[in-house]
Amino acid sequence: MSDSTFWLTFMNAALGVVTLVCCIAVGIAVVRELAARRKKSAALAKLDREVSDLVASFDGHAFDVPGLGLTMADGGEELKNKKKEEA
Repeated sequence: MSDSTFWLTFMNAALGVVTLVCCIAVGIAVVRELAARRKKSAALAKLDREVSDLVASFDGHAFDVPGLGLTMADGGEELKNKKKEEA
């Protein structure tokens, strides 16, 4: 094998290795991106369930805030007491 043929073969092999490494790097990046999207989607689904539960438990008048206590839109009159007095 002549000197020029050796270097041509060597460079072709080196470029093949570099191409293979780049393809593997792109594949890993794609897999990580898909995993991150799936994780984000699962987190949003959990948030949707929590918001749905919160909306279902909201009676339209009183809202229990953990650090604040029971807050009411009309300033403190509970609807349940009004209904009992009217009946």
